[in-house]
Amino acid sequence: MKRSRTAALLLMGTAPILLTACNSDREASRQGLYTSVEACVAATNDSATCKQAFAKAQQDAAATAPRYTSRAECEAKYGAQQCVERNDNAQHSFFGPMMTGFFLSQMMRNGAAMNGFNSAPAFRDNRGDWQRPATGAGAGTGGVYRGGAGTAMVPVSATPDRAVTVSRGGFGESSGSRGAGS
Repeated sequence: MKRSRTAALLLMGTAPILLTACNSDREASRQGLYTSVEACVAATNDSATCKQAFAKAQQDAAATAPRYTSRAECEAKYGAQQCVERNDNAQHSFFGPMMTGFFLSQMMRNGAAMNGFNSAPAFRDNRGDWQRPATGAGAGTGGVYRGGAGTAMVPVSATPDRAVTVSRGGFGESSGSRGAGS
């Protein structure tokens, strides 16, 4: 009996150390919506990553933006002078909205950015709402003119040019949700 109490106390005493060890290697992702490279640099202090993310988002915007057969059709959704004429690889002409921002997601470990990032273009419609191409929405699928309905766009509620948010996995994720409902 005495031995089991000692073992239980010993295990209880080591639990915080074990949890701290699990927590110290915790990974998180940092994501933000930026309207310019300068705004990204101001929030992240990482000029090289912001420039690369912007360039990649511009390239992706040409491939994943909604495609319309006429400028008027595009401007009805995205506003006057917010649409540009583009050509795909087969030299088909179409109209699409201009990229008005970009997303930057970085994996973080112990508060430091890890190698690599994800970026995506962001578009603002004529109501001022932000949207981005849905994951997997690629160019060339569904014909030359996909139009607004053929392009999977998802609404975004992020506030542009704000400090980046961090979402954590592991123990920190569940502890944040416990106190919310009390």
